[in-house]
Formats: sequence, C-alpha cells, structure tokens
Amino acid sequence: MIPLTLAAVAEIVGGRLHRASGDEVVTGSVEFDSRKVTTGGLFVALPGERVDGHDFAGQAVAAGAAGVLAAREVDAPAVIVPPARPGSHRGSVALAGDTDGSGAAVLQALGLLARHVVDALTPGGLTVVGVTGSSGKTSTKDLIAQLLEPMGPTVAPPGSFNNELGHPWTVLKADHLTKHLVLEMSARGTGHIAHLATIAPPRIGVVLNVGTAHVGE
Repeated sequence: MIPLTLAAVAEIVGGRLHRASGDEVVTGSVEFDSRKVTTGGLFVALPGERVDGHDFAGQAVAAGAAGVLAAREVDAPAVIVPPARPGSHRGSVALAGDTDGSGAAVLQALGLLARHVVDALTPGGLTVVGVTGSSGKTSTKDLIAQLLEPMGPTVAPPGSFNNELGHPWTVLKADHLTKHLVLEMSARGTGHIAHLATIAPPRIGVVLNVGTAHVGE
C-alpha cells in the first residue's frame, strides 16, 4: 500500500470522515480480518454470514490500524463509504451475508482505492499482468510471478484469491517498490472480468482457454 491519509482515502472513494481528523496516515497493509491488522494499516469492515466486520472496528484500531473503511458509523476513526452504485457490472460485488448492501458498498470503495494505487504506481514502472481462463489460472499466475520476481519486486495473490475481494486486496499490496503485479481474474457471471479489469487494467493479458466452466451462471 502506498501511504495515504484518511482524508485522501475519503476523497478517492467518495466517502466522508467519521471520528477522524483526516490526518491519520495509512502506511501498513489493508486487511479485512481484524486479527491480521498491522500498525498503520487500514481495516476493511465487511459483513459475513456469521460476523460483521463493523463490530470489530474498535478492536482493529486498538491493534494499530490507522482507520477503518466502513459502510456505516463505527466506534473508531473511519471513512464511511457511499452506497454501491448500480451499473453494468451488477452482481460483481456480491458477498454472502450482505443483506443490506453494506458489503457491496465497501467492496466498490475498495476497488476505487485499488485503482488509485495502480494509477499512481504505473508511471513509476509498475506492469500489471492479468491472467484469466476457464482453467489453469492459479498455476500459470504462480509461474509468471516466479519468473518475474528476479527482475523486480512482484506482487501476486495467494492461492486462487481472485474474486471481487481478493483482486483489490492484492492490488493494495503493491507499493512504490513493486515492479510487477500479477493478477488472477475469475468470473461467476457476465461482466465480472470487465469489473476486475477496471480496478487494475492489465498491460499484459493472458487468456489460457475459454470453455464452458461458467455457462449458466
């Protein structure tokens, strides 16, 4: 993650500050698990089927987070994001357990933040590689990342963390030292790849194969 104040984050995602001066600086990682928050990090409050990240906002800040990205007011310094906008990529920011649209709102904001980081780093030499296809994405992504690493710091998602959450989360691992960002792009339905491509437009696209894996979805 590149250093950003909470005020800058709010401007990027179209949100508003809550219990924050705006001068707080995000210098650590972006995490959606409060147990993994690092000093100076940004905690992303997402609803789940069993728990809601908004309930752990205070815990995350107590653990060192600079602030929280949230859909509603929490007991911690936060950027409150606006409701998700309907668009052509409908369903691409759907989360299990998101009964009120708060998850979609936070994911949309996370995507905007990730796009800002890509746009900020590309002039400095960042190359984005996007890998997609009906099968073989994860192993190919891992091989490409291993080949590129000797030529400069490379960021890639762990395993097959390639959806609407894993994609921007991986992008936000990049910083000013990162030279290669290797992304795996998956789809559960029409428009999902297009949505991921708007978050981090690939300079190099790798399409392995196009089969019937997602027909009917």
